[in-house]
Amino acid sequence: AIAQNDIKRLMAYSSIGHVGYALIGLAVGTTEGARGVMFYLAVYLFMNLGTFACIMAMRIKGRFVENINDLAGISRTNPGIAMALAIFMFSMAGIPPMAGFLAKFYVFMAAVNAGMVPLAVFGLIASAIGAFYYLRLIKIMYFDAAVDAFDKPARSLGLIITVSSVLMIVYFVMPASLVGGAEAAARALSLG
Repeated sequence: AIAQNDIKRLMAYSSIGHVGYALIGLAVGTTEGARGVMFYLAVYLFMNLGTFACIMAMRIKGRFVENINDLAGISRTNPGIAMALAIFMFSMAGIPPMAGFLAKFYVFMAAVNAGMVPLAVFGLIASAIGAFYYLRLIKIMYFDAAVDAFDKPARSLGLIITVSSVLMIVYFVMPASLVGGAEAAARALSLG
């Protein structure tokens, strides 16, 4: 994924890593691990939904943007999309103050609390490596020379992007509602 230039493929390849983080919580085999997985999956749903809504919204003269180099300088030409995509990329990288940080934190702490420290360390190393390709996109959007501005996106995509990006911050600042739902789901799964 590090050498990938197609934005959709990059996100598809990165999803393999995200499944791996969720599997850490499952490998723990505790209610805490299951809660971490449920929280992670809920956050990942909104990270992915928002990211792909951004991808769908990015068109230049009617053509979908596919190459990450087409994102060059969009912070100047399309600051709203650039900001939302940066929020999603920071969240996927697990950087605070985004919900993706808490999602990874809960999964890794479940592993540590279950005595699976090497698994948590492996997850942290994989997360640090994975952060490279998310931060690379942010660098291109904010520091490379601007290209053509994007076409105006559909209102429905704008709504999805806005709601998803706001949730990445809200679930970091106020995770209790999502944690409570994840806890209930984890307990229900452990009873089955």
